[in-house]
Amino acid sequence: MDNAEQGDNAIKEVEAQVKAFGDDILRLTNEVGKVIVGMETVVEGAIACLLADGHALLEGVPGLGKTMLVRTLAEALSLEFSRVQFTPDLMPADILGTNVIQEDETGARRFEFQKGPVFCHILLADEINRATPKTQSALLEAMQEKSVTIANHTYVLERPFLVLATQNPLEMEGTYPLPEAQLDRFLYKLNVQFPTRDQLHTIMDRTTQSEVPSVSPVLDRTRIMELRQLVRQVPVSKHVQDYLLRILEATHPEHGPAATRKYVRYGASPRGAQGMMLGAKIRALLDGRYAVSCDDVRQVAAPSLRHRIILNFEGEAEGVATDDIITEILSEISEQA
Repeated sequence: MDNAEQGDNAIKEVEAQVKAFGDDILRLTNEVGKVIVGMETVVEGAIACLLADGHALLEGVPGLGKTMLVRTLAEALSLEFSRVQFTPDLMPADILGTNVIQEDETGARRFEFQKGPVFCHILLADEINRATPKTQSALLEAMQEKSVTIANHTYVLERPFLVLATQNPLEMEGTYPLPEAQLDRFLYKLNVQFPTRDQLHTIMDRTTQSEVPSVSPVLDRTRIMELRQLVRQVPVSKHVQDYLLRILEATHPEHGPAATRKYVRYGASPRGAQGMMLGAKIRALLDGRYAVSCDDVRQVAAPSLRHRIILNFEGEAEGVATDDIITEILSEISEQA
């Protein structure tokens, strides 16, 4: 076999992998769509976080189906699922687990680690901002290192491990703002919008009749790990990566446009660039391409950066939305340096 034939075979193999990727994700979104009405952007964002080995923060007022979305996604993926309802009296041990005293048949006592709900594949942290900052921070190591340390002993979490956290808008009573360090651990922040009237009609039809839609598993753990590997192999040209990094720099007051200089205290960290890069690779694959474009970067900029931009006092006082700042940055930054 000559080099030309080898090259053709390699191209065909890549094209087959990209098509299989798109087909699998389409089957997954269709299965989730049997229960979840609308929310296409949110569903796509949650799936992207799973494929990128990241975590997602879903924000919206109560009753929009955030919890149902997470539960439905876990059922469609045939993964172990745990839910923790965050409340002001929740303690870190309630999430991570703790050492308990066990007594054997001889009467001897010993400490044995009792795993908490964090030992799963998909963890739903429901209303995460209703717990105290101490409890919120208990998830930091699990989210970043995929491990839990109790009494100087580290327990590794099984892959894939995905935290899907829901939170109510901070203006609501009984909420605590998430620490900046924890916000930065979330790959995406996804805003859950109120459904349209047509979507409300569909919701009423599905939830108030005798037959309730059910979800069947369409992807298993092995296939998810294969899809993750393919995402990381997608090539990115130097000028696309440079465009992405210039967007990241523009979130900082010393480098950004007028709105950034006026309203932003701190810009996004390098994790924001990593989130955009992985999200753009997934966008390219979903579009049937094995190369990232600048348009892919623009499409994932808002969910990757909106929770990483910290407003100053003036921005908070004037009610500036970080999405508006990102929009201005995208309009100011050209594709060519």
